[in-house]
Amino acid sequence: MTDRLHRFLFENADVRGEVVQLDESFTAITRRTDHEPAVDRLIGEGLAAVALLAATLKSACDLTLQLQADGPLRLLLVQAGSDGSLRAMARTGDRVPADVPIDEQAVQGTLAITIDPEKDGERYQGVVDLRGGSLGAALEHYFSESEQLPTRVWLSAREGHAAGMLIQRLPASDAADGDADAWARADQLAATITGPELREQAPGEVIRRLFHEEDIRLFDPMPFRFRCRCSRERVAAMLEGLGEAEMRETLEAEGRVEVHCDFCNEPYRFDAVDIEAMFTDPASRSPDSRQSH
Repeated sequence: MTDRLHRFLFENADVRGEVVQLDESFTAITRRTDHEPAVDRLIGEGLAAVALLAATLKSACDLTLQLQADGPLRLLLVQAGSDGSLRAMARTGDRVPADVPIDEQAVQGTLAITIDPEKDGERYQGVVDLRGGSLGAALEHYFSESEQLPTRVWLSAREGHAAGMLIQRLPASDAADGDADAWARADQLAATITGPELREQAPGEVIRRLFHEEDIRLFDPMPFRFRCRCSRERVAAMLEGLGEAEMRETLEAEGRVEVHCDFCNEPYRFDAVDIEAMFTDPASRSPDSRQSH
């Protein structure tokens, strides 16, 4: 697996950063859909974004980035699990134009970041409007509003390659030998990165090239991978929630009930026997019977 996030820290300075590349995950997700290139790029940028955000969390959490708008892009939903799993989906209205500011792709859009702790802790959600012309700029606005930490974000996705970089100024420490100019210097150096460099150069090489004159501490890379959370059991529970009347109506009209996962496009099919068991004797849906479909 090549999808990795590399974290780094400026020694004797209150600056940290991350670089991520997600080629395999990005390709695995977009090949399951038929979105136009502009939407695929937003999916790739979203994947890089949630990986970068998840790596800033101190405890095990699931993180969701949700962009909702009036169109042409209607919805972008990207999720990262604490186990390094990634998945994403998008819905559109009209054709999404390429190479225009994000507020033209997602008119009147809002960006919500939701953090769900796996164990202790409360669910958190921060919502910001789209500004700055890109998803990266909107995330910088999110950090400014929610955490009051100066943060810069670069995202890039093209032709099967998705990548991102984040640098962040941490709260000042009491270290007597702290480098007061480190943040301004890191910001200036990081701003020289280009989209192709971020996508095509290895994360470690990106860090070395940008900050070769700095005293940098590198951490072990974090792996990421595409993994959808859908299952036949979850889909069955969703269908059961829609009600018996609707399921029997669909069954009569189409001969079966078929659902495709919005994230991975996996088909789940339920025939008359399945629907009968669903609403008369749920216990009869044994693992063996489920595997037969």
